[in-house]
Amino acid sequence: MLGAELVETPLAATPSGLSWRALAESARAQLSINRERVFLWSPVAFGLGAAGYLEAPVEPSIWILSGVGLVLATMWWMARRWAAASGLVVLLGLIAFGAAGGLAAKIRSDRVAAPLMGGERIVRRVEGFVVDVVSPGAGGTRLVIAPVAISGLAAEATPRRIRVTIGENETPAPGQAVRLRAMLGQPPPPAAPGSYDFARDAWFDSIGGVGFVIGDIGPARLDPAPLRLRITMAVNAFRWSLAQRILARMGPRSGGLGAAMVTGHEAWISEDQTEAMRASGLAHIISISGLHMAIVGGFVFAAIRLGVAAWPWLALRAPGKKIAAMAGLIAVLGYLVISGAPPPAERAAITASVAFLAILFDRRAITLHGLALAALLILVLKPETAGEPGFQMSFAATAALVALAESWPQPVKEISTPWWIRWPQAAMTWLAASVAASLVAGLATAPFAMQHFNRVAVWGLPANLAVAPLSSFVIMPFLALGTLLEPFGLGGPFLAVAGWGVDGMVGIANGFADAHGAQRIVASAPPQVLIVAFLGLMILCLWRGRLRWIGAPIALAVALWPRPAPPDAWIANDGAAAAVRSGDAAILLRTDAKRFGAELWARRRGLEPATWSLYACDKRICAPSLGAPVQLSLAWSRRTPDAETLAGLCVKSEVVVIRGPAPERVPPLCAETVLLTAEDFSRGGAAELYRRPDGWRIVWAQPLRGDRPWSHMLTSAVISAR
Repeated sequence: MLGAELVETPLAATPSGLSWRALAESARAQLSINRERVFLWSPVAFGLGAAGYLEAPVEPSIWILSGVGLVLATMWWMARRWAAASGLVVLLGLIAFGAAGGLAAKIRSDRVAAPLMGGERIVRRVEGFVVDVVSPGAGGTRLVIAPVAISGLAAEATPRRIRVTIGENETPAPGQAVRLRAMLGQPPPPAAPGSYDFARDAWFDSIGGVGFVIGDIGPARLDPAPLRLRITMAVNAFRWSLAQRILARMGPRSGGLGAAMVTGHEAWISEDQTEAMRASGLAHIISISGLHMAIVGGFVFAAIRLGVAAWPWLALRAPGKKIAAMAGLIAVLGYLVISGAPPPAERAAITASVAFLAILFDRRAITLHGLALAALLILVLKPETAGEPGFQMSFAATAALVALAESWPQPVKEISTPWWIRWPQAAMTWLAASVAASLVAGLATAPFAMQHFNRVAVWGLPANLAVAPLSSFVIMPFLALGTLLEPFGLGGPFLAVAGWGVDGMVGIANGFADAHGAQRIVASAPPQVLIVAFLGLMILCLWRGRLRWIGAPIALAVALWPRPAPPDAWIANDGAAAAVRSGDAAILLRTDAKRFGAELWARRRGLEPATWSLYACDKRICAPSLGAPVQLSLAWSRRTPDAETLAGLCVKSEVVVIRGPAPERVPPLCAETVLLTAEDFSRGGAAELYRRPDGWRIVWAQPLRGDRPWSHMLTSAVISAR
């Protein structure tokens, strides 16, 4: 009998057969559970399509993109009719969303197209309107100007916007008509191959020229600006005036941060405060984003709902929750206007608005479906945000937090529990939720922070936990109340309390920034690794079931991926500065020029900037001394060195960099030397040099940018007279 039973037992009943069958059934059940969550992946696909357009090596045709999108949409529709619930339908739908993202980005790029400044960077006279005062740079405050006339440019070649650094000049208010002289040129290319491309962001902001002011800024008499521009400048003038009043009320120490958190103006934040906030992992508090929108909107929502509940007559006759949601929606939109509507604030406002609208229409306010709808709306309006670190980090953090909220265990409400038991329990629950939220948000944004900013704030979690009560219950609520009452002259007491909170926050930031090992520099991984990590994070957040944990190791790709060997040298895009690698340090040849670009390159490659005296420099030339890790000479004058000087540099060096044009006759002593001149930089941009046994390999920035509307470099260096 036993033998007969063994013979009749099917193969699938063996332990191996049972495990495979169970695995197949589990996978089928997982797919069935997640079929209703397909919509959550639509902004992911749409964003990847938009990012694909931004990173394309050549400018795609709008007709080709439209045709591909139409074919994919047709295939999806036909597949849906034949097999409504098949995996093929889901796959085709997501691919169609990706194609739609690429098409939307192309349409947006064509819509914002505006003239770019051409020719050599020279001094020009400018007349125009001050549109806004933007975040300061290394040279001081910066203005966005709508030019009416620029000397040497025809009306059709005049950029729609320019951005200038004003140095020591008094800052004019938005809306003023000004006349100035400025050294202007086109937006700069990347500081290093594959690094941040400011010119691309400037293209989508219609900024066609950048530079710095020379001399004083004076008033101008101009015809009235167009209505839309006048409205924009009026809003920005109100914001600027409000920021100055907040600064006057709170004082210079805390007022700069307070003004930045309300209006977005960072002109009064000291460099020490900025560095402390970065090192402690609190820099996100300065930028108006989801945290600020959530606190302001949530504070107004809670206050109005409490007020309605406290008035029995109204509570019995009006839907208090919906009234509070409407008030929160108005507060968020008002805050968006006051903040100047920077991209992070726009994204946060849309997300918060979707949540409040869900309450108004009797839906759950905080859901992954609401987040997906908000993200999709943002990407449709501004597809270029798919390539911005701010959007990537905010979407990842919000998705992780909403997924955490969905899986967070709901405590059972006890009846008639004494307060000495209920309050400690509530405090412990709040503490656990705060720790979990900070940890999850930090882990979700870590891949993007490492890839884009190359900084890891070691003490970021405890610093954020320490600041959370201050920002949630003191700083933002009292800033909101003070800002609301300040036009009536009643905001002083509330802004004073907010100032105490800001001082406490700065003290916490300084404490953690001064702690041992507060920051670590992390080299960027290859670009495709970030996409892998993002998809792993989305699997963790959006998938339902045990298979979601497959995304955990994938989400760690940026942290775990092996880094290639860093380059041995870097040269700026115009040949005016250079740096070389020595171990884990990047030695800057010139510390007075292009320092930002050199430090950006060093961080991106995981190196610490240094200024060791290994290169002898005078007013025009740097030459290597004994012990220099790379025998590199740099001649940063716009004039080409004479034959004798050039021959002397070639004798000392493996690589000679000349900012000026190539010499008419190369000295014989330079035959074995790598000689880079203005013509090379005008074609290739910034360069990285790798030492190889058979010679030097040079990677140029310009080929990596591709042939795009924002990547056309001009040969300004070549135009210079010999």
